[in-house]
Amino acid sequence: MSAFKAFVIDQDENRKVVSRLTTMQPEQLDAGEVLIRVSYSSINYKDALAATGAGKIIRRFPCVGGIDLSGEVVDSADARFKPGDKVVATSFDIGVAHHGGYAEYARVPAGWVVPLPAGLDLFEAMALGTAGFTAALGVVRMEDNGLAPANGPVIVTGATGGVGGLAIEMLAQLGYHVVALTGKEAESDYLRMLGAAEIKLRSSIDLDKVRPLEAAQWAGAVDNVGGPILHWVLATMMQAGTVASIGNAASFKLDTTVFPFILRGVSLLGIDSGYMGFPTRQRVWDRLATDLKPKHLAAVTRTIGFDELPGAFDDFIAGRVKGRTVVRIGA
Repeated sequence: MSAFKAFVIDQDENRKVVSRLTTMQPEQLDAGEVLIRVSYSSINYKDALAATGAGKIIRRFPCVGGIDLSGEVVDSADARFKPGDKVVATSFDIGVAHHGGYAEYARVPAGWVVPLPAGLDLFEAMALGTAGFTAALGVVRMEDNGLAPANGPVIVTGATGGVGGLAIEMLAQLGYHVVALTGKEAESDYLRMLGAAEIKLRSSIDLDKVRPLEAAQWAGAVDNVGGPILHWVLATMMQAGTVASIGNAASFKLDTTVFPFILRGVSLLGIDSGYMGFPTRQRVWDRLATDLKPKHLAAVTRTIGFDELPGAFDDFIAGRVKGRTVVRIGA
């Protein structure tokens, strides 16, 4: 194994975040039981925040970016994996405090590695990536809490984002009546293609006049936005409704009341895809390879080359990206 290409995020002498494609030596890789030749990674909003310094994501400098990776095992000190095995690794400290997927090789702890399930290839695994895993985890957690298509409609906020779009398609495939909440009316046809039965525009909601309880509308909700939108979602849930709180694209704050919880029995489920362990992690990936695998995955995914990576992050920060972006590392 010789020197290899990597995208490294670091700080300059003024503690400003800087990032670039460079060359690394094998001995610079972090500790771990499994050495992986990376085929693909992906770009998540979190990756863009890390690479640009727009968010305080990186917990150790320097660090190879990329919170997702898929590839083949080169060497393993763990009996569960052997050379040639196809694997996926996402979340945990990957790409934030442990060298990540934006490199031709990665070495990670065995406890972070998932065998690639039958029904997915390495590209599809990254077209899903953390976004797909998060959306699927939200669906699984809501199902475990009693959500079923017969209960009523499910609303998805931040619908054009990576997680939102995948959640729409997964829920629609399972037979749910999905309502997509978006501020981008021009994307209505795209959202219907994913399976949304209805489009609700954010401008139709007066967020300054939301009462503690509003007319009950939703049996379930996947919220990627947080803040006032999540307050409105909670106020409009049906009896025994279930909300999966997944993101904070608008705000990490939540100003609400206890009424949805004590008067309607609403459940607010926190979805932490970062450190969800086994067997749940394997269970979710197995679902992603079967009934939760989006039928339009290729249509909502674009692929860029490794050399294009440094110029790809600004569009994520500016909110100009929809769907998923896969980075071809060594395929």
